[in-house]
Amino acid sequence: MNKKDIAMIRKQFKLDNPAMEIREIFNVYVKKETGEIYHQASQPFQMLELEAQELFLANFKKVLTGHLDAKLFELKFRRDVENSTQTLLFTGLQAGSDDWKENMLTIVEKMFAHAVYDFDTVVTFIRGEYRKATRKRDLESEEGGDDEVYSNQFILCSLNKTDQPKKALVFDYIEKTFKSNNAIDPIINLTAPLSGFLFPAVTDYAQDVNHILYCGGKVNQPDDTFILDVLNCEEIITAVEDKDCFEQIINKVMGDEVDSRIISNVYEEVDKIVQETEENEESESPMLDSQDIERILRVSGVEDVDSTKVEHAFKSVVYDEKHEIKASSIIPKSIKINTKVANLTLSPKELKNVKYIMYQGKRCLLLEIDEDVAIEGFRLETETL
Repeated sequence: MNKKDIAMIRKQFKLDNPAMEIREIFNVYVKKETGEIYHQASQPFQMLELEAQELFLANFKKVLTGHLDAKLFELKFRRDVENSTQTLLFTGLQAGSDDWKENMLTIVEKMFAHAVYDFDTVVTFIRGEYRKATRKRDLESEEGGDDEVYSNQFILCSLNKTDQPKKALVFDYIEKTFKSNNAIDPIINLTAPLSGFLFPAVTDYAQDVNHILYCGGKVNQPDDTFILDVLNCEEIITAVEDKDCFEQIINKVMGDEVDSRIISNVYEEVDKIVQETEENEESESPMLDSQDIERILRVSGVEDVDSTKVEHAFKSVVYDEKHEIKASSIIPKSIKINTKVANLTLSPKELKNVKYIMYQGKRCLLLEIDEDVAIEGFRLETETL
């Protein structure tokens, strides 16, 4: 899945949307520490009060919100897993109400067999269908639109914590008195899901039952136990880990000291690869192996680059020789240069305008700019070195 696929599904979660039908919602309340199921309830989604529907829809959007490989991860199911979650979800799409709930309860048992929380939690499952027209409606021929649609059935899961209500002073409008709030009902925190998933994954409106979209609760902190033991999927590498691997590889090839223009050229070459993919509207992000990295370093002006040197650096950093680094994970949004005198924040392409020089025996940063510099209403005088 790419960000366009996810955005397309996310925007469907709104009230009175004819393109989205949520048929059933199943809530499971789980006690803290013991992981025991205290209560479960299933009902048609449309039977909920409108306010409750809005709260849940906002929660489902949260599950589908975040950057790929940072908070959202497309995972591949492992093969030959007994009582696999893939099978439970696949059969749950078409199962009757009782079987569907039994399958989801089995997944809940998996969740709490490997995790202990110090607060009660609520696991919410929905299953439904969303539709997307294959083409826009032609006003003259009156063809297209809802005449032909992509139809995708799905199951979405959201795991949420509960909070205890805080004591407060309230005003009773009827009795016209001030009194303490004695509410004891736990509050289900739907604004920040602990985790969740969408099954099956979707690419260009086509379902892929061999993959699932997983949402981690915190950025760059996916739950490995949840991925391996609950979802029964293969291990993943986050965008931060990919970026760190790439930096270690080029550091081993180029050494510790390098010209700022070289670093800027490297990021520029990687950005070209990413942009070409986006312009061609390819669904998959480009991946880089040792040969790709060798080419990038050569084009960027790095000296003494050879295949053996790059391949050795790649194997010494990446534990899996077949692993490829996602190009979009490499490029930083900004580069920060922190000194005792000043802190600079630059885009990667502007790094070539910065030089690290020695002037009169002192270390200096030389920043090339195109405009005059004004400070406190004064234009700085130009000095020629």
